[in-house]
Amino acid sequence: MAAKLSSAAARILGGNGLLLRGRSSLRHRSGMGLPVGKHIVPDKPLPVNDELIWDNGTAYPEPCLDKLATTVGEYEALAWLCGGLGFFASLGLLAVWNDKASKIPFTPKVYPYDNLRVELGGEP
Repeated sequence: MAAKLSSAAARILGGNGLLLRGRSSLRHRSGMGLPVGKHIVPDKPLPVNDELIWDNGTAYPEPCLDKLATTVGEYEALAWLCGGLGFFASLGLLAVWNDKASKIPFTPKVYPYDNLRVELGGEP
């Protein structure tokens, strides 16, 4: 019975069945091609700054190093950087100043009889 089913499945799927179809679809990547475009082997010398351009096969290659936006000036960027670093520095100093665990490094021991008030010299 199993032999009849496997031979029927092989006839429906064609050839060796699902294994052959899976292998061929992986080989052709379903017609999509490689993930980064075609691999072009250079046949002439490369331009001087060729390593600075990311050409992934799209119509518009982009530079590897991002250019800074012209909407933010040098001093405005410096002010944002100093403000952010100053905020985190003040947050760290506030945490150090408000650290209660370093002021009392151990838990206070609680004794019986009103914390041994009389035994330690207190009035009865």
